[in-house]
Formats: sequence, C-alpha cells, structure tokens
Amino acid sequence: MHRFGLVACGTAFALVLANGAGAQGPLSIAKQGYFFVGEKYATVNGNQVMNAQAYVEFQIPRRQTQPYPLVIIPGAAQTATNFTGTPDGREGWAEFFVRHGYAVYVVEQPGRGRSGYQPNLGPQAYPNIKNVEDRFTATERAVQWPQAKLHTQWPGTGMPGDATFDQFLASQVPFLREPEVIQALNRDAGVALLDKIGPAIVMTHSQSGAYGWPIAEARPNLIKALVQVEPSGPPVHDLDAIGPPDYFRDGDLRPWGLAALPLNYAPAVTDPGQLSFVRQDKPDGPDLARCWLQKEPAHQLPTLAKTPIVLVTGEASFHAPFEHCTIKYLEQAGVHPAWINLGKEGVHGNGHMMMLEKNNLQIADLIAKWLGKTLSTKSAGAAHGARVVAAN
Repeated sequence: MHRFGLVACGTAFALVLANGAGAQGPLSIAKQGYFFVGEKYATVNGNQVMNAQAYVEFQIPRRQTQPYPLVIIPGAAQTATNFTGTPDGREGWAEFFVRHGYAVYVVEQPGRGRSGYQPNLGPQAYPNIKNVEDRFTATERAVQWPQAKLHTQWPGTGMPGDATFDQFLASQVPFLREPEVIQALNRDAGVALLDKIGPAIVMTHSQSGAYGWPIAEARPNLIKALVQVEPSGPPVHDLDAIGPPDYFRDGDLRPWGLAALPLNYAPAVTDPGQLSFVRQDKPDGPDLARCWLQKEPAHQLPTLAKTPIVLVTGEASFHAPFEHCTIKYLEQAGVHPAWINLGKEGVHGNGHMMMLEKNNLQIADLIAKWLGKTLSTKSAGAAHGARVVAAN
C-alpha cells in the first residue's frame, strides 16, 4: 500500500473537493430530516433494546414537481453515502433527483450504519480491501471477468493511497451475513416505509435488488416503479468471477430464483423445492455466462408483471456477463422489464458503483428520462417490454 504524509493526503483531498464542489447552485430544500422504520423492542443478552430499525434520511425540494418520491436502498457494505455525494466531492444521485423535483428518501439497511446492530440479528461480514479494488474501483487491473478491462469511469486510480479510493474505503461498513435474515428485515422495513410515506418509486442497488422483488409483491399498489440498478444476481445461482481462462463458476443457490425469500409464483409455490431449474448448454454470446432458468412450463410472477421495472447495467461491471440472465428469467416468468444497458446506450466504461463514477449524473439522467416516460404513460396502458431504453 502506498503511504502518503498527512499533509500531502489532506492537500490532495482538498483539491478533490475543490474540483467537485460548486458545480451547481444551492439546493432549494423545503424540508429535510430523518426517521426510523421497522423498529421493534427485543430482549438481547438480558437487556431490552430497539431492534431491526432502518434509518431513513430525506430531502424534500422547495419545488416538488414529481408526483412520487424516490426511495433508495443501498447495497452490501454500503450506506446512504453512496447516494448523498461521491468520494471525490461531486454531487450524488440523491441531489440530482432532488434538483429534478423528487422528494428523496435514502435508507440504511437494518443492522448497519446508523440503523444499529444487535447481535441477535446474526453474524456480520466485513469489507475486504482487495475485493473493493477488484470488483469496484480498479477492475481493469484484476480482469476477473472479460468486460472488466473496459472500466474507465472510476475517479482516480482506484488503489490505496489515492484520495478518492481512501474516502470510498472509509465508507465501507460491516453487514449482516445471512441472506434470509437481511432480506426479511429489509422487506419489512421497506413495507413499513411505504406504508408511512405512501406511493413511491423504489430504487435498489446490488444486494438490495433481492429486496425489491418481495417489497413490490407486498405493496404492489404503493410501488409506482422499481428501478433495479444491477440487482443481486444472476438468478438461481450466484456467479463467482474467477478470471481467465474459465472466468465463471456457479456460486451459492438462490432457492426462490431471484431471492432467498418466498415469491408469489403462480401456480403457487409453497416450498422452493417445487421450482425446477436448468442451465443453458451454451451462453447467448461471447464473454457471457450461461443462464439458469426455470424448467418449462415456468411458474409466473403475476404481481411483478404489473409493476413497471427497469434494470440498469454498466458495460464494465461484473454484472455485464450475466445481467441478461435476470432479464431472461423475468421474461420467462411473465415480467417485462425495461433495460438501460449503458454500453449500448453509448455510455461507456462504467463499473458496479456507477452512482459514484465520473459520469454518474449522465446515468441518473437516463433513469430520470425512463421514469418520466414510464410514469406519464402508465395510465394509458403503455407496454413495458424488455428492451434497451433510448436516451431520448
């Protein structure tokens, strides 16, 4: 690891902030604050404590021109800082959407960050510096999947000692390890949040994508759109990126296809063993993983089929080899998501942490355009077939 003196490091970060700040005028905020949802009293180690709460911070613009607020749920090892700025001092997606007239609510997952951890929630996993470099900030060096070499949008070297990397690494936090536990806690917190604020758009990223499906099924009338930014995937099995020559290896099972929690399949499924899966004999194209799908006839997901859904994928991300598998799984189950496949949109070089990268606001603008088009046409019965969404 490179070692900088305190003065040099402080000067470097001051320059980062100077370059990133002040690009736009002041935000015009009518109200901002925080609250908690999903909290329960519990007895832990003989003490009565508050448990399972999710911290939510919000900003409501003075000119709230959008009819539905935006709820953002960060991914594994992350907190609200992923969206309330960037590690090099630029504006984040939360500010972007506030500027565009949305009330924005950013959640910190139960058992994490300002939401509070209690040992009865289960064991924690911890961020790993090498994993951060290889999967998020300097993928072009590791090349654990074929598209990793296309990564160009991370601000800075992506390596320890770089001011931006150090700020990002400082933001990484422990998180609950067991998928069933964290998915259930976030489903319940997400439902409680929607019950509190009313109809909303829900945006997830990475790990939290697995929560988006059950939240949408639990409150279909309150989710007006579901924005899944590289949602936890691929379906059925995790994919381990192991580098050349094989690149891909099946990982842990997702027993309900898209998640570790039950989903509302039709015909009804009361046990995940009633779902049958099969893997493709060959991939759909070069540098792509083979997809796991349901064995035909496939069970359908009728509640999700009624929800406007979009997936967003970076061309250099570890999701690039398999995001099409999530699209195929949803289509097979009767769900017709849109797909903002950034490389095909002419937006190049993005990795998994696209909301922090140099062109983050360009990507936010694509999402905002999809939301504007989708929510303005939903009442007219517009189709939401899987497609690459045009920028204009």
